[in-house]
Amino acid sequence: MLKKFAKYHLGQVVRHRKHPFRGVIFDVDPEFSNTEEWYEAIPEDSRPSKEQPFYHLLAENDQSFYVAYVSEQNLIADYSGEPVEHPDVPDIFGTFRDGCYTLQYPLN
Repeated sequence: MLKKFAKYHLGQVVRHRKHPFRGVIFDVDPEFSNTEEWYEAIPEDSRPSKEQPFYHLLAENDQSFYVAYVSEQNLIADYSGEPVEHPDVPDIFGTFRDGCYTLQYPLN
């Protein structure tokens, strides 16, 4: 049996390695779990491996807020100490401290 461990955790603020956005992690898939259409839409020369954790982010850039689905290889930790301004953050998370959010509700 293959075991997979996520490098990043729920509530952690991260940045995309190649694109100018950052976000807070609200869910993790141990390996790719999106549609084939979504995967095939990524240019082949930059398409990540499916056999790695993928993260759901409440993301933001200079123009908008959105939900992003990003492979672990394309993320880096954000050490700016700045909170994420996505409007859905208070629905999921509590306080922001030391670059991370606490979960608002316990998980099942």
